Amino acid sequence: MAEKDDKKDDAGTESKKGGKKKLIIIIAAALIVLLAGGGGAYYFLIHKPKQEELRRQQEEQSKAAALIKPVPEEADIGPMVEIKEFVVNIISEDTPHYVKASLSLELDKTETQDEINKRMPQIRDAILLLIGNKTFEELQDLQGKNQVKAEMKSKINSFLKTGKIKNVYLTDFVVQ
Repeated sequence: MAEKDDKKDDAGTESKKGGKKKLIIIIAAALIVLLAGGGGAYYFLIHKPKQEELRRQQEEQSKAAALIKPVPEEADIGPMVEIKEFVVNIISEDTPHYVKASLSLELDKTETQDEINKRMPQIRDAILLLIGNKTFEELQDLQGKNQVKAEMKSKINSFLKTGKIKNVYLTDFVVQ
């Protein structure tokens, strides 16, 4: 009779072990579902905004590239006058900053070259004053540099008599 009781206990233990296995499988399946849901939430909520930020950056870069004017193949290059390297302190609130630059001026005709050489001190003075009144932030991006070039061209053309400057080329431009 004792043997019959032992057999009943063994059968009860086996059914409990089977129940524990089922419980472990159910918990494991629930964890997998939760992890998959968490991964999906991460992808759709966090990963997508990063892709949108990348797209936004690419759009900004394409806008900056659009600001650079393509040179037509048939464009005539006028005579060039090089302005040697100069260093200018720029406006800054926190730490001192300066610009180290050199540039070339493209002229519309060769006769203008003599006047440019005669007026070189006046031209250098105008450029130094113009850049010296800019802030560090203004000179950091492409738009700021293009604006400075346009202002230089306009300022120098204002006191030339025999010709005009077609374009200003920054051959060296360091902002620190």
